[in-house]
Amino acid sequence: MLKTNQNTLADQIEFKGIGLHSGIKVKLIVKPSKPNTGIVFKRVDIKNKDNIIKADFKNVEDPILCTKIKNGSGASVSTVEHLMAAFYGEGIDNALVEIDSSEVPIMDGSALDFVDAIRSVGVEEQNQPRKFIKVLKKVELNEGEKFISIEPLNNDLIIDFELIYKNPLIRTRRKEFKLSNDDLSSIYSSRTFCLYEDIDNIKRMGLAKGGSLENAIVVQGDKILNEDGLRNRHEFVYHKILDCLGDIMLSGNRIFGHIITSQGGHALTNKLLKKFFSEKGNWSLDNFEKINEQNRNSSENQVAISV
Repeated sequence: MLKTNQNTLADQIEFKGIGLHSGIKVKLIVKPSKPNTGIVFKRVDIKNKDNIIKADFKNVEDPILCTKIKNGSGASVSTVEHLMAAFYGEGIDNALVEIDSSEVPIMDGSALDFVDAIRSVGVEEQNQPRKFIKVLKKVELNEGEKFISIEPLNNDLIIDFELIYKNPLIRTRRKEFKLSNDDLSSIYSSRTFCLYEDIDNIKRMGLAKGGSLENAIVVQGDKILNEDGLRNRHEFVYHKILDCLGDIMLSGNRIFGHIITSQGGHALTNKLLKKFFSEKGNWSLDNFEKINEQNRNSSENQVAISV
């Protein structure tokens, strides 16, 4: 059932782990927050400059293999996407995320630990209405073989994701996820993945210092190197949907729209959000009652025109 009021956590939750790319041990505490504050990260290890970073698509910097947000003073937090996806799916609108390092812990490579912790303390409904972003016009973006678009859809979110790899095991996979109907459990539990032959290059970029078979799926040829194999047969594309869900949570509100993407990723999703929000005619922001009224008026106008 769609919740029309804002929500926060009923109590704080805590995580300890390692950063996937930094390889640094990190402690993260998510605390309840007041209505209309949104998701805010606080670098508690930084004392000499602004350590508050708003979870906002406008604050994304260099989204290479993860999503990194940065404030005007240079304080940053990377790999926020799995935690943000958990917030989106579990209906958390307002939270303060205190972190003592520059990267959210990767946990098992999925959002499962974050979701389980949120469910263990519960969600608290707040006395302020939630605002929703309604897509008014289709917006699309092409980058070579990569494509992403967002178009109008009443009172729901659909993510249609196509994954294309030359790898004989991954190949081409496509799945559609509808927030109102589909079970999120397989999305939440799907882990990040990489090809074995890409590992050396990723490490040369200074990334994946904390990567292991404990927090990522590694594919070599037609084999999966993890002993436990895949958690579900759609895990590769489901993880991409998880990432997309987390990245669009950086819009600051839940979106009513239909996203279609082929070979997308963090950078492409962020570019789409920037293009989409650059023109006010592409979207509206309002509470659920007013958006429903807009939908009814639009339907009545369409009927009148057809008659």
